[in-house]
Amino acid sequence: MQIYLAGSGWDKICWGNFDFYNFYRLESFYYLKDERHNIHKYKSFLLDSGAFTFMTSMKDKNINWDEYVLSYANFIKQYKIKNYFELDIDALVGIKEVERLRKLLEETSGVKCIPVWHKSRGLNYWEKMCKEYDYIAIGGLVTQEIKRTEYDVFYPLLKIAKDNNTKVHGLGFTNLKGLEKYKFDSVDSTSWLSGNRFGAVYWFNGKTMQKQNKQPGQRVKTIMTAINNFNEWIKFSQYAENNL
Repeated sequence: MQIYLAGSGWDKICWGNFDFYNFYRLESFYYLKDERHNIHKYKSFLLDSGAFTFMTSMKDKNINWDEYVLSYANFIKQYKIKNYFELDIDALVGIKEVERLRKLLEETSGVKCIPVWHKSRGLNYWEKMCKEYDYIAIGGLVTQEIKRTEYDVFYPLLKIAKDNNTKVHGLGFTNLKGLEKYKFDSVDSTSWLSGNRFGAVYWFNGKTMQKQNKQPGQRVKTIMTAINNFNEWIKFSQYAENNL
């Protein structure tokens, strides 16, 4: 299993200053579009559309999604991105509009996307995705559209994908027990950043990640915590690649 580290804010301190890019990285187009970056230095790279971040940042919610898609597609084409996610904005515009935008995105970029399945699309749509694409994703995990009590739905979904030789990415799925239980091909996580948000220190125990939360009245050394947590998640991702 490939674990992609997602999220930004400590790029230079954790790896940029050391020119270390030998890991799996997911970044958002929303944050990359106006910056120089090192996409092709990473072991592997996934690009998220950043559509929801863009939407929540806009004061005027009357968004021209065609313009956004064309900008996204041109970025993909310019930087020769191999793996990127569609705009899975089903809840905002409906599946038919998502499909239209997907077609525009793929035709403009010249590269097939990673479509993102949501529970509302149904099982037949999952089967259709598996037949048409060799890499697909499951969304709605962070927002609990699919609740933890429903995670066993992954078993039939992953079997259908395997039968069609289709890889599956779990968007934002880093439930540690779930990673051992459900055989995704790849997942992504921002958990390595949570130490700085909530004051927690991670360490890899040789098989999984463990976490020590700060005690009342304690403070963490921000930079040291960021570097430690990044390095420990790198160890876990290397373990996962060979053992999960």
